[in-house]
Amino acid sequence: MGSILESDCNPVGSYPPSGIDVLIVGTGLAGLTASIECVRKGHNVRVLERHDDINTAGDMYFMGHSATKFFRHWPQLQREYELISMNNAWIETFKHSGEHMITPLKVSDRLRQAGMDPNTPPGAFQMRPLIYRMYLNEVQRQGIKIQFGQKVVDYYEDQERQKAGVVTDKGDRFEADVVIAADGVGSKCQKLVGGQVRAMSSGRAMWRAAFPTHHLDKNPELKEFLKMAGRNNNEPMIRTWLGPGMYAMVLIRKETCVWLMNHDVTGSEEENWNHTVGADDVLNNMDKGLDTPWDPRIKELVKLIPDNTIVNFELFWRNPQPSWTSPGDRVVLIGDAAHSFLPASGNGATQAIEDAVSLATCLQIAGKNNVPEAVRTHARFRYIRCSCAQKMGFANAELLQHTNWEKVKLNPKLAQPKLPSWIWKHDPEQYAYDNYDKMADAIRQGIPFDQVDTVPPNYPPGYKYEPWNIEDMQREVEKATVNMGSGNWD
Repeated sequence: MGSILESDCNPVGSYPPSGIDVLIVGTGLAGLTASIECVRKGHNVRVLERHDDINTAGDMYFMGHSATKFFRHWPQLQREYELISMNNAWIETFKHSGEHMITPLKVSDRLRQAGMDPNTPPGAFQMRPLIYRMYLNEVQRQGIKIQFGQKVVDYYEDQERQKAGVVTDKGDRFEADVVIAADGVGSKCQKLVGGQVRAMSSGRAMWRAAFPTHHLDKNPELKEFLKMAGRNNNEPMIRTWLGPGMYAMVLIRKETCVWLMNHDVTGSEEENWNHTVGADDVLNNMDKGLDTPWDPRIKELVKLIPDNTIVNFELFWRNPQPSWTSPGDRVVLIGDAAHSFLPASGNGATQAIEDAVSLATCLQIAGKNNVPEAVRTHARFRYIRCSCAQKMGFANAELLQHTNWEKVKLNPKLAQPKLPSWIWKHDPEQYAYDNYDKMADAIRQGIPFDQVDTVPPNYPPGYKYEPWNIEDMQREVEKATVNMGSGNWD
């Protein structure tokens, strides 16, 4: 297949119409990215969303460089991304008790200390509401049709007719050449593609809140402590607190404060982003089981958070989904529906976007007569990579929950999540162009997915795939003995 250069811009109109009808279920990052990338690659797109509008609420997540490379093809979206990004952010680190451990540094300087290029960061924290508005602006510019109030309850495919489709709770049916299930954890599609993955309680949850910074005015001393960074106190500041089995983060940027804390379950959590608890629920539980209480400044911050703002989100474990595609390869899972991530991984948003870019590209390469081959090839590109990225979440959880402060004094990198180059240097679009024919040929030859040696790895060099499960990995986190397996994970 022909190659493209990373600096190239191939905007909408660069590719001829493919004639492929694509139906996307869900408007998370995976679904929205798939919608615009499929349009750019010449496919016909329809989107279904169960709610009456797109949820642009929330706090923040990490968006890796590998996920944002495709923005070069979307000049207006790229400009908006630059405007909302925190390229000048700073970071400092405390023990959970409040002891200052790592002094404030620009994120770029932390990268330089870690031997990385500060001009090409592995990614950045972004505000979820701003990212969603940016995406929605592009969706509207492209005239992509989103049909709201369409709750999908079943997926199917008709191999004889070369179609796939969904059924809604109202009995309506929608069909296409390929159906992309981007409807999150517990997708109804999992049953069709390889079996429903059971959710297991992790015993952990996250308190999360995003609110206007003017609420800090009620506590001038705290407001001074949480001020922004830089010479003029106008640059975003990320502060992290690391404790035994827990960690917290506070982000301060213009007009917005974000606070989150990983904690043991309290009994009031739900796996629901709309489920909120009061400040008292947090304050009464955050010190439980600790010999040294949390930094009083965190508690003062919690007291200032507006009512109905703190989400207590329960973290469930799900073993890797055994398959992402239907028997006839016309229905495919992407994003959280295919692979859920621990918050510590910093990879959920990144891999969701990579999925969408990869799939849209594979469909464009294959063409309308080879949709199943495109879907199979895409899944082969993504499965081992995402499995490794999921495992990274456990290694990072060990770092954040069992911090060795003596080692951190010598190497501050040990107090922050790992962001290895095999993740952030990847370009899913270019990778598909370079390797589609080789991977598709390996599939035709019946070579098992973990034995393909003609395609360069997009996962840790030297890694040999090993099946794993959540229970074993979490036991290793608790013992601080996480073993990632073979290969170079750094």
